[in-house]
Amino acid sequence: MKVLLAPDKFKGTLAAGQVAEHLAAGLRRADPALEVRVVPVADGGEGTVDAACAAGFDRLITTVTGPLGTPVRAMLAYRTGTAVVELAQAAGLGLGSSPLTATSYGVGELIRVALDLGCRRIVLGLGGSACTDGGAGMLRALGALILDASGMPVEPGGGGLAAVDKVDFSGLDSRLSQVELVLATDVDNPLTDAAAVYGPQKGANPLQVSLLAEALRRWAAVVGDDPAMPGSGAAGGVGYAALAVLGAQRRPGVDVLLELLGFGDAVRGAALVITGEGSLDAQSLRGKAPVGVARAAAGVPVVAVAGVCSLTPKDLVGAGIAAAYALTDLEPDPARCRARPGPLLELTAERIVRDHLCC
Repeated sequence: MKVLLAPDKFKGTLAAGQVAEHLAAGLRRADPALEVRVVPVADGGEGTVDAACAAGFDRLITTVTGPLGTPVRAMLAYRTGTAVVELAQAAGLGLGSSPLTATSYGVGELIRVALDLGCRRIVLGLGGSACTDGGAGMLRALGALILDASGMPVEPGGGGLAAVDKVDFSGLDSRLSQVELVLATDVDNPLTDAAAVYGPQKGANPLQVSLLAEALRRWAAVVGDDPAMPGSGAAGGVGYAALAVLGAQRRPGVDVLLELLGFGDAVRGAALVITGEGSLDAQSLRGKAPVGVARAAAGVPVVAVAGVCSLTPKDLVGAGIAAAYALTDLEPDPARCRARPGPLLELTAERIVRDHLCC
């Protein structure tokens, strides 16, 4: 009997591959005869490169400019002409944040590395960004000039866009015209929402949110494309730069990753799929990994594991998930769950065998 493990990360505790390892250990302890296949997944946010590497992509580690302008180590994944670039590697909130000056410059540097590798399809995972710069930093790293009224480069970050007067995209890396750029994101907010919706998550106070919103309006007016495009507000407006200037196409992040990871082949013949993430909640229903896995499971029953679950049975069934197992069912103290999730995942896997795979 074949079981497919396709969890996302448990943010702040375990990577997706580690979640799968613990689930597999519990399954095999409960029934050594089970055939367990592992395909860790992601939705374009943190963990996207790790998921690609777990599926056989090569890993490349390089140094790029972080969101605060200092060097950081960042990874990308690549295989047979395709690169997976994770924005969080170069401009993630975990690398530090300064609401008005955080930059996406390192994202453009990672894209350049992918071009140097000869990749002609680049999947850009947008999620967990520290910046609200409309993607201006990314474009500058790729050769764009973003200037004020005196012809000088504007300051880095979203705050600097308040002074933007002209842009020159003629110096963009010519290889970009030969590349298919896919934005992997479940965010459909427009650029006009980027400051108000996501700025506070990056430490922006009300005055800074107002300044960033006005700066992004000016940025869109100078670039000359529609700031209301769905997804243009993703990653603090990196979505806007990619869509308006680089000609990218936007797709649900989990759908893109499931294709890259070969989920369709892996699920064939499975008796059960086990997916999950740290918190199953209302955000999960908007296209996060577990719901995407359930949608792609092709009729195979799907159950989910999570640290905590606030979804009702009706919510779960509507998302194609037969049942959910929360670690807090075994250990009511969330702090203890976060401290020792591995053994709890193994016990949960044993329970899933009893509930869904016995007789």
